[in-house]
Amino acid sequence: MTPDEIAEKMTGQLTPRAGGQEAVLPAPTVQNHAAFLARMPDGALACAWFGGTLEGKADISIHACLLDEGATRWGPAARLTNDPDRSEQNPVLFVAPDNTIWLFNTAQPAGNQDESQVFMRPVHRKGDRLVAGDARDTGLPPGTFIRAAPVLRDDGAWMLPVFRCNPRPGIRWTGAFDTAAMAVSTDGGASWKIAEVPDSPGAVHMSPVPLEDSSLAAFYRRRQADWVHRSESHDGGRSWSAPAATDVPNNNSSIGVGMLAGGWLALVCNPISAAQSAARRASLYDELDEGDDRPEAEGGCKPIWGVERAPLTLCLSQDGGRSFPIRHVIEDSPGTCLSNNSLDGRNKELSYPVLLPRPDGGLDIAYTLYRRAIRHVRLDAATLAALGA
Repeated sequence: MTPDEIAEKMTGQLTPRAGGQEAVLPAPTVQNHAAFLARMPDGALACAWFGGTLEGKADISIHACLLDEGATRWGPAARLTNDPDRSEQNPVLFVAPDNTIWLFNTAQPAGNQDESQVFMRPVHRKGDRLVAGDARDTGLPPGTFIRAAPVLRDDGAWMLPVFRCNPRPGIRWTGAFDTAAMAVSTDGGASWKIAEVPDSPGAVHMSPVPLEDSSLAAFYRRRQADWVHRSESHDGGRSWSAPAATDVPNNNSSIGVGMLAGGWLALVCNPISAAQSAARRASLYDELDEGDDRPEAEGGCKPIWGVERAPLTLCLSQDGGRSFPIRHVIEDSPGTCLSNNSLDGRNKELSYPVLLPRPDGGLDIAYTLYRRAIRHVRLDAATLAALGA
């Protein structure tokens, strides 16, 4: 599909597809990326993402829309943030135990992820859309990034998975010093403390999942573009083992995880690594012309950018995510991501998936479609049962 053909489909209308339904979400912007799904207290499905002209530009803001249970079309997109000086990225929606809805997002100047701040603001529903309240800085250290939703600890504390860019003064961010951590709040998000994940160079987008034996497993994107990594916690998330490789390749792009019925652990990703591809680009933000003449970092891990972001694949595990023998392609494309441009037709990525199990046994998935739009795919329970049979 061309960017114009995708734009024609951005109606939010659910249409039939093999094994379920799909839609391309409505959006007023030419670039749309980093979808996040959450179930609202009234049962509606919410999808948030960031949109604007180009990742890193100050016109990038957080948008969201709603799909009521039983509806056949997504509601209109609503803009939830508007910082005129920073690129607002990686939205996370969290429904707290008291049913208060919180939006977390990052905000950075240009491509300087090491200067990112994490903000949170209350969100509520008004008619057919979400409306955001005033933002507050979480106080997390500069260079903190998020991607996955908070999980509740056994004592009620909020655990927000983060990664830290670990800024080097005078050095431009490249991802070489990124490490994983867990931000913990015991006062409903008013204050946070950081607990580091040991031996985690290059491990980002930490995504924890509770297992049936009451332990936790977390899964990671890798800057080194080698494998999806996994770590464990046996004390409720207070401490974590060092990340170790699974059998699923990773391309230095985001992943989505969740638990399905029957003990299946689901991972959605692009199972391709740098060892399988010669595609490379200088950095994530090499198209930005912001006059940043700082030298790049020396040392740390060796981030690899540009590996194809396709196919978009559902991987299933029954051993807690140590191995994923079942792999089902949701959508395929060339996966080309050497440019973030959404309008020239070169970008073909199917990336940044998020998944959310449905009460009826099905599965909702959302992901980036060629940097132009967010696609929603709903797999029905029968399809998932057949995959696991």
